[in-house]
Order: sequence, then structure tokens, then C-alpha cells
Amino acid sequence: MRAALAIAAVELRRFVKDKGNVFFTFIFPLMLVFVLGSQFGGSGSSGRVTLSGPDSELRTAVAEQLEGQEVSVSYASHDDMLEQVARGRTDVGLVVNEDASTAYTDGGTSELEMIASSATTSMAAQQQVRVAVTNLDLRQVQVTALEDAGVSGPDAAQALDEAAGQVNEPTLEVVNVDSLAQEFQGLGQFDLGASSQLLLFSFLTSLAGSSTLINARRQGVMARSLAAPVSTMQALLGQALGRWVIAFFQGGYIMLATWLLFGVDWGNIGLSLLILAIFALVAAGAAMMLGSILDNEGAAVGAGVGLGLVLAAIGGGMMPLEIFSDTMRTLAHVTPHAWGYDAFAEVQRHGGGLVDILPQLGVLAAMAVAALLVGAWLLRRSMARSL
Repeated sequence: MRAALAIAAVELRRFVKDKGNVFFTFIFPLMLVFVLGSQFGGSGSSGRVTLSGPDSELRTAVAEQLEGQEVSVSYASHDDMLEQVARGRTDVGLVVNEDASTAYTDGGTSELEMIASSATTSMAAQQQVRVAVTNLDLRQVQVTALEDAGVSGPDAAQALDEAAGQVNEPTLEVVNVDSLAQEFQGLGQFDLGASSQLLLFSFLTSLAGSSTLINARRQGVMARSLAAPVSTMQALLGQALGRWVIAFFQGGYIMLATWLLFGVDWGNIGLSLLILAIFALVAAGAAMMLGSILDNEGAAVGAGVGLGLVLAAIGGGMMPLEIFSDTMRTLAHVTPHAWGYDAFAEVQRHGGGLVDILPQLGVLAAMAVAALLVGAWLLRRSMARSL
């Protein structure tokens, strides 16, 4: 067993030391998670509003109202704000000029200019701005009414704040009967992208890493290992363990990085790691098969990337399985990605336990056994040829 562990450790070191793997292993997956979460995430901010104009009481009040509605607020000069709106970097630009600020301070009428972008989320952001301004207008009306009744301005503001704290705000519960919306309800902005990219990259990285297996055969590393006091079974086990370590390392890194950077909720972390471990076994078996069939490192990398992308596309690694047709969803479950997707969905979205994901784990385990057996048989044949 020590010999197998030593071979696995060597395989992992060779993989990590390859500078070509740094970008696609550590950077690219997180970039995709960020992009997917930013474009399709379900619980991001309620819009982006950029305020322009001098710092004033009115600008601060508008910003506080918007932030209270979970709107992302930023500040920029007038020209920079117009550029952000034109490029779609913000949903709404709001001009709070000096005249409007002075009128607000004096209790007069303020006029704000709102500039909308062409982004699809602009309409929602415009409504949030209207609500914020309406709330400020109502506040001014209330203060003015109290002042007309003989209450000083500071006392009127304090009385309104105390009254607001004593009133229970009404709550609105929206129940969506759409099954697709219910499936993704409560899912974090980056949660869906993180789990799908974990499946995609842990499998793809393992397949692409099969080139190191070919390199080891061509350079006689396998032959020298067998010349040492290492049995064929130990050498095969070491190679299988090495492929598994690479896949598990990739998936574990994505889990840790997305949790730290994006706050991704992986549900029960023990169950999520268990899903990853069994899925990585399937990837390890597939990598052994690919590395045993092909004799050229470049061809192995190309085939590994191509096969990994195709399987991920079919199995829900690029778009949610829930939007697939019934026929495509059935076809998707030919891949291990679909079973891994279902298992992660059960743990992340529904708080499922071990019993709930046993069917998915059972199928993945069967796939892993079959892939590892075929991979070990093919690798043994290729080793016999090289000897």
C-alpha cells in the first residue's frame, strides 16, 4: 500500500508542477463560477444604481433608501456615470445635482434626473429608484406637517423615527407555483454555477491529466517502477489512486475557493465531499482508460478536453438539468455528471441526507467500479506491450 501511495503522490506532484495546469486548474474555474453567478445567479442585488453629483444630505438619503432595498449603489462623476450606463455596467444613473440638494435641505421640491441603461435588469432598478424617492418625499411631507403643527424639525424627525420603530411592517409572501422557480428558490447567486463547474473541471482535469500516464509509459517510468519491489497490482493501484487524487484535489479546491470568495453554501460538507470522492473515482477510471488507449500526450489532452466538455454539456455541467426536455434529461443520466448534479442538488437545495442521495451514489459507485476495472485492464495490457 505504501508503494501505491508513493506513486499517487508522485502523480499529484507532477500534475501541480506543470505550469500549463495552473490557469485551468486554479483560475479558470473560479472565473466561470463568477461569470455564471453574475449573469444567472438567483439571489444577487436588486439592481445597480450609480449616483452622480456632490456629496449632500439628499444624495446620502437616496443611497440609504436604495441600500435598504438591497440595491448596489456606487458613485461617479457625471461623465463616468453616463459611460457606465452606456456600457451596461450599471442599470440606472441618477443625477443628484446641487440645486436638487439645496431644495431638499430647504424643504422645497427637488427634481432628479434618472438615466436608464438598456440592460434587462434596468426596469427593476428604475422601480427601486422610484420607490426610494417616493419614500423620501413621504418623509418630507410628514416632517412638514409636524412642523406646521408647531413641532421643531429635529423633534419631528425623532418622533417619526420612534413611530417607525413601533410599527410592524407588513410582510408579503410570494408563492410561485412554477416548478422550475420552486426548484431554484433560495439558491445562492453562485451556488448553481459552483456545483456544475466542480463536476465539469474535476472530470475534465482528470482526463487531461491522463497525458502524464502516457508520458510515464513512454519514458519508462512504469517499467522502472516494476523493476523495483513493486507488484503490478501495486503499480495499477498507484496509478488509479493518482488519477483520483488529481480529480479530488481539483474538486476540493473549487469547493474551498468558492466558499471563501463567493460564500457558496455546499450544504452538508461531509456529504458533498462524499459525492466528490465517488465522482472522482469515475473520473480516475476514465482517465486510466484514455491514458492506456492513446500513445500521444497531445492527443490525450485534446481528447480529454473534448470528451470532458461533451459529457459536461450533456450531463448538466453547463446548464441546469431542470431546463432540459424529458428526453434530454433521460439521455443526460448516461453520464456521471447528471448523477453528481442530482446528488449536489439534493444536498444543497433540499438539505438532503445520506439516505436521500443513496441512489445517486450507488449509480456513481457502479460507474466507478466499471471504469476502474476496464482502465486497470487496459493499462496492464499497455504495460505488457511496453515491456
